Amino acid sequence: MNLLDISAPFQLVGRQGQFQRITQVLARDGNLLIVGVPGSGRRTLVRRAAGEVGVKILEVDCIRATDGQRFVQLLCDSIDQTFQGATAQDLIREWIEGKVVELFVLKDEGSGRVRLKPVRAQSQEQLWQAFEGLLDLLQGLAESSGERVVLILESFPHIRSWDRHGVWEKFLRQEIERQTQVSYVLVATIAEITIHPDEPDNHLEIVQLAPLADDVVAAWTHDVLHAEGLTFDPRSQALELFVNAVQGHLGDASALVRRLKSVRVSDGLIRDRHVQQAIQELLADLSMVFESLLMLLPANQAHLLESLALDPTDKPQSRDYIHKHYLSRGGSLQGAIAGLQHKGLIYGSEQGYRLALPLFALWLCQRLS
Repeated sequence: MNLLDISAPFQLVGRQGQFQRITQVLARDGNLLIVGVPGSGRRTLVRRAAGEVGVKILEVDCIRATDGQRFVQLLCDSIDQTFQGATAQDLIREWIEGKVVELFVLKDEGSGRVRLKPVRAQSQEQLWQAFEGLLDLLQGLAESSGERVVLILESFPHIRSWDRHGVWEKFLRQEIERQTQVSYVLVATIAEITIHPDEPDNHLEIVQLAPLADDVVAAWTHDVLHAEGLTFDPRSQALELFVNAVQGHLGDASALVRRLKSVRVSDGLIRDRHVQQAIQELLADLSMVFESLLMLLPANQAHLLESLALDPTDKPQSRDYIHKHYLSRGGSLQGAIAGLQHKGLIYGSEQGYRLALPLFALWLCQRLS
């Protein structure tokens, strides 16, 4: 597809190159690290590419994994939900009886449905054995079925919050290299390659999703609205207002387009006031989410985020900017920058440290003005 193929699904508009690369990596049983801010289309691209290749998809949201026990539970659930056929159940039963009879059970939940469940580990050694066993089971299931499998680990760096010494991560990365029927996709923020670059011995293909170009967003938006009998009034600044509001962010652009599609205008022309109204309505709908997000941040991160929203700069570490916004110097400021990057709330130096969620930035500016 051409870069400006506006007939493509929005998740692929401007991402065709990355989509093709992801598809090629999965087709050859490669492993991926895909980085970008929340809402940039990371998981959607991987799911579409996996569907293109024709492989089974498993997903584990690492944010929900608050410790090793929970991580094992989530991985177990994902395997159970994906491999439900009789042949797979027989292999799982054989695996339990032969290797892990004290660690897992097949629980009959009625209606012929049998679920794979971990037995709560009584020690760290048992928990580790369960983790090793599940990774081995996944490879075995893929081999026996003759099907390729993709395991997507969403928000992967979150496991470091409890895997303090990197033991789980190190073993997992070793398994990624060893397994042949299972492809692993680690989903992370851009901080993963800017603050914690990949180790030399980790052979992961890296795909980075930058903000979309304004002309790509504009072309797709025009096409979608045209299908609804709507278009931006060329005599107004409506299109410019739209593009400036979303700043190349995939999720925000899609949300604002959906809002504009509900606009009722007699002549089909979207004007400045329609875009402004749609933005305000969207911000009102998202206000509780944004408020909660802000409250969950440490004070120094929240203060820096508000400063960058009100007064964007590509040099937040400069003496003048620190003095102007009463920011802490040294490690505290660097820690706040790193923390916001890890959460995917700001870009790094390559994007000028601007807020990664444009509608959130607009909401902050209105809230503080």
